[in-house]
Amino acid sequence: MGTETIFNIICAAAAVIMLVYYMRRRRKLLSFAFGSVTGIIALFLVDSYGYIVGAELPLNLFNVCGSAVLGVPFVICVTVLKLL
Repeated sequence: MGTETIFNIICAAAAVIMLVYYMRRRRKLLSFAFGSVTGIIALFLVDSYGYIVGAELPLNLFNVCGSAVLGVPFVICVTVLKLL
């Protein structure tokens, strides 16, 4: 099993977990908006300052959409995979 397959499985599991999390919240839209904003901010921070630890992430459509939907856990997962 390759790294890309493991990454896709982890992303799918994280998407399901985040969907369940958002659906159980009282303020679903506010919770989703906060998670999206923090995920995008984390992505921009890793893109800007990731060279310090050697984990620069490109700002492409996949990373921006992933961080908007999954939030900070997506950015952490992609950063760890980039370091491997």
